[in-house]
Amino acid sequence: MITPEQQEKLRGWFAGRLPDDLFEALSEVTADREEITVIGRIPEPRLAAGLPAAEREAAVEGRIQEFRERTRETRIEVAREAEHRFRRKVSWGVECGAERALFTHVAAPVMTRLRQPERQVLDTLVAAGVARSRSDALAWCVRLVRRHTDDWLGELRDSLAQVQRVRDRGPDAVLPDTGEDDEAPERE
Repeated sequence: MITPEQQEKLRGWFAGRLPDDLFEALSEVTADREEITVIGRIPEPRLAAGLPAAEREAAVEGRIQEFRERTRETRIEVAREAEHRFRRKVSWGVECGAERALFTHVAAPVMTRLRQPERQVLDTLVAAGVARSRSDALAWCVRLVRRHTDDWLGELRDSLAQVQRVRDRGPDAVLPDTGEDDEAPERE
């Protein structure tokens, strides 16, 4: 897990490094041990009022595809620099209107041990056609939990950040160098 300070540095680096005209706004920069995901807002297509929903949806999809193709080389160049600097893969996404689209991103394997009752849940999801495999079913479960517990997970992340701040001030923390010896002078 990265600290809030590391998160701020990542966002700051991308805000400074990205060309000004790439996004209307930098919406989100998130990271874990394997990946940095950068999401920016792009302009919606200008459409006449009263268009059918299907036409609007297709126009937004087309705008996202156009952006992806047009900016590919720029995004690759920035990603290479970031991957070298931060030692993580970089993935990209956009927001256009109410739509959010992620481009190619990391699907990191996660090892886990499940007992039979948990495996039966996954097997039921596979048998019902909700998921193609146990792995897909587990990912589906994680997405479902995330969707329904965002507030709780946010509080948990805030608590972890507070724990890290307290650890950073602990007895093993590196103190600023004042130029003086850390130990009291010896007396004879």
